[in-house]
Amino acid sequence: MFCPAPRPRNAEATRAAILNAARERFAVQSYDEVGMRDVARDVGVDAALVSRYFGSKEDLFEAVLDSCDNSQLMLSVPRENFGEHIANEVIFQPKNEDKLKALMILLRSISSAKGMEIVQRGANTRIHGPFAEWVGGDDAAVKARLAAGFIMGMAIGREVTGGYGMDDAQCRRMAAKMAVYLQEMIDG
Repeated sequence: MFCPAPRPRNAEATRAAILNAARERFAVQSYDEVGMRDVARDVGVDAALVSRYFGSKEDLFEAVLDSCDNSQLMLSVPRENFGEHIANEVIFQPKNEDKLKALMILLRSISSAKGMEIVQRGANTRIHGPFAEWVGGDDAAVKARLAAGFIMGMAIGREVTGGYGMDDAQCRRMAAKMAVYLQEMIDG
C-alpha cells in the first residue's frame, strides 16, 4: 500500500483517514482478507486506535458501507421525474469513482459469508426499506425491489462492458425506454 505522512493529532481527521483506508482495502480485497492491522498500517496508526474509533471489523465494514450509500440522493428526486432522472444518470453520467468503489466493495463481499451477511442486512435497512417507504402504496416492497434490481443491473452492465456499445441515438432510445419502465415500476 502506501507510507502515510505524519500528521498532527486530530480525532476527526484520523477517523476519516481510517475510514478511507478501509474503503480502499475493501474495494480491492474481500471482507475476509482485510485485517484491522492492515487498515491501521495504511493510515500509520496502531490497530487499537482503529478499534477505538470503529469497534470490531464488522463495525468498520458497516461504517464503510454507510459511507458509500448514496440512496438518499435517489430518494430526493421528485417522484414524477424519477424514471427519467435515474435513466439519464445510469446511461449518460460519467463514471463516478466513488460509485465504482462501492460496487467493488459489494461484489468482493459476495465471497465472504460474513461480509455478505453484513451487506444484506445493511441493504435492507439502508436501501430497500427506505426505497419501499418512498414508493409507498400497494406492493411498495415489490415495486422497490424491481426498480432497484433494474437500476443495479443496468449500472453493473455499463461497468462490466465498459459502456453500452451503442451510438448516441441508441443510448437516447434506451434511456427513454428505461425511464418509462422505471416510472411504471414505481407508479404501477
